[in-house]
Amino acid sequence: MSTPSGDVPRDDVPVDDPPADVVPTGDATIRLGTVTIATTQDTFALRRSGKAVAETLGSDGQDAVRLATALSELSRDLVGADRLTADFDLRPGPEPVLHVTLSWRDGPGPAAAALDASARLLPTSHRTVGRSGRVRIEQRPTAPPVELAERSTKAARVLAAHSGSTALEDAHAQTRDLIAALEQTRAQGEDLRRLNDELEETNRGVLALYSQLSEELEETNRGVVALYAELDEKSRQLREASEAKTRFWANVSHELRTPVNAVVGLAELLLADADAPSEVRGHQLSLIADSGRTLLALVDELLDVAKAEAGNLEPALAPLDLRAVLVHLEDTLRGLAAPGVTLTITPPDGLGPVLGDETMLVRILRNLLSNALKFTATGSVRLDTDVARPPGAEEPGRLVLTVTDTGVGIPADQQEHVFEEFYQVKGPHQRGRSGTGLGLPYARRLTELLGGTLRLESEPGRGTVITVCLPLHPAPAGPVAPARLPVLVTVDDDPAFRAVLKPLLHRIADEVVEVADGRDALAAVRQARPDGIVLDLHMDEVDGYEVLARLRADPALRHIPVVVVTSESLDSTDRTRLGHARAVLHKPTLTSGRLAAALSAERAVPPPRRPTPHEDGS
Repeated sequence: MSTPSGDVPRDDVPVDDPPADVVPTGDATIRLGTVTIATTQDTFALRRSGKAVAETLGSDGQDAVRLATALSELSRDLVGADRLTADFDLRPGPEPVLHVTLSWRDGPGPAAAALDASARLLPTSHRTVGRSGRVRIEQRPTAPPVELAERSTKAARVLAAHSGSTALEDAHAQTRDLIAALEQTRAQGEDLRRLNDELEETNRGVLALYSQLSEELEETNRGVVALYAELDEKSRQLREASEAKTRFWANVSHELRTPVNAVVGLAELLLADADAPSEVRGHQLSLIADSGRTLLALVDELLDVAKAEAGNLEPALAPLDLRAVLVHLEDTLRGLAAPGVTLTITPPDGLGPVLGDETMLVRILRNLLSNALKFTATGSVRLDTDVARPPGAEEPGRLVLTVTDTGVGIPADQQEHVFEEFYQVKGPHQRGRSGTGLGLPYARRLTELLGGTLRLESEPGRGTVITVCLPLHPAPAGPVAPARLPVLVTVDDDPAFRAVLKPLLHRIADEVVEVADGRDALAAVRQARPDGIVLDLHMDEVDGYEVLARLRADPALRHIPVVVVTSESLDSTDRTRLGHARAVLHKPTLTSGRLAAALSAERAVPPPRRPTPHEDGS
C-alpha cells in the first residue's frame, strides 16, 4: 500500500538530522509518497516503484537499477518488521537529492551483508534504537532543476499507483533489468574499446609529435649552438679588428712622424745655417730627400692597401727589363744591410723583356728584402730568380723569386698571423726596428693581384724562405729603349713637381719646355712644335681635360703624342674624356722609361714633316 505525498504525517517515526554531505538550502522537502511493505510481494513492488521514480527524476537506466536493487536487498531483510515503510522525499536546490527512507518499529533490522551491498550501490546511512530504526538511501537526480517540480509531480503519481507484484513478475522484471544492464555494459565495453583505440591513436600521434618536436628542438639547439659559435667568432674578429686598429694607429703615427720630423728638422737647420759648407748642406738635402721618399712610400702603401681591400687596385702591365729592375733594387737596398750581412740578388739568365707591373713587382720585392734585412743581424739575404716550365710544355711558364735570409725566423704558430695587416711578432727582436706590420700582407696582396702566389717557410733561429711565383708573359717584340726626342713640353701648375719631372724628361729628350698654366698650353705647343707633351690632369682654370680636348680639335696639333699624369687614383679619372691620350700615368710611379715607352707608342696618325727654319720664316 502507498500513501500520497502529504497525506499522513510521520511524527511517530524517528527522524535524524540530514547527512553531513547534504547542505540544506532552506527550501521545503517534497514528500513524493510512502510505500508500506508487509509481504514479499511488496518488496517486488518497491523495487519496481523505486526504479520508476528514479527514471522519472532523470536518472539513467543503470542508476535507476542501482536504486531498485538497493531497495530490494534491504526490504527483503526487513520484511516481517512492524510498521515497515519506505518514504520517498525530494530535497530541491542547486544540487537536489532523492532520499528513500526505510523505517520500522519492531524488528531485527537488515543484515550487515544487505547494508554493505546497498552502500556499494548508493550512499547509505543506518541508525537503530533498540529494535526500531531506519535506513536512508541517497541518489542525486540528473534532471535540470527547472524540470524537477513537474517531474516530482509525475513521481508522486507513480508512487500513488504503486501495487504489489508476484515473484514471477519480479523475476521477469529483474531479468529484463539484467538484460538491459548487460546490453548497456556491452555497449559501454564497445565504447571503452573504441575510446581505447582512439586513445592509442592519440598516444601514437602524441609520440610522433613529441618525436618531431624533440628533433626540431634538437635542431634548434644545434642552430643556437652554431649561432653562439658564430657570435663568438664574430666577437673574436671584432676584438682582433680593434687590436689591429690600435696597432695601426700606434705604428702608422710613429712611421709618419719619423720622416716628417726629419724633414722639418733638417729644413730648419738649412734655414738657420745658411753659411754651412756645401758638403753639409748636400748631405742634409739628401737626408730630406730620403725622408720624403720614405714618407711617400708609406703613404703609397697605405693607399694601395685600402684600394686593394676595396677591389680598386689593378695591375698595369707594360714591358719591363727584369735584370735592370733587380740591379736597381740591389743598389737601393744595399745600405739597409747590417754590418756583417751580405745582400745578394741574382738576376735571371737569358730572360728577355717581360710584361708586368714594375711598380707592384718592385714593391713586393722591396718589402720582402727590407723585411729580411731588418731581422737579419748576421749571415746573408739572397734573392734568387728562376723560370719554371713544365716538361714539354709550350707555355712560357712561371717566374719564381725566392728570398732567403738567416735571420731570427718566425715561430710556427705565428706564421699565418704575419700576413694579417698591422700584426707584428712580439719579442726582443722588435726593439729598435720600426715598421707598420704591412709589409708581408701588402706583398701577398700584390702578388695575388698579379695572379701569383706567396709561400712562407721559417724556423726560429735558422731563418726564413719566402717564395713568390708569378705568371711569366714575354713582352711583344719591339724596341726596349726608345730613341731620344728632340723637344718635349710639360704642362703642370705645380712648380715643385715640374722640378722633379724635368730631370726625368731630360733623360729622354734634348729640350724640355715648361708651361705653368693650362691657358698658355696651346700657344706654347704651337711655338715649340714638340715631339711629345706631358700634361697634368688637375690644374686651376683650364684643366688637363680641356687642354686635351683642344689639342684633339686642332688639326695641326692632334698628331702630337700626349701622356697624362695625375697624383690621384687612376680609377677616379674620367676615361671617356681621355681617349686622345697615349697613356695615363700615376705621378708617384713615374720613371723616364715609362714616359719614353708611353710617348713612343704607335701613332694613329703619322706626324707631319717638321718645317725647316727657312720654311717657317724663322
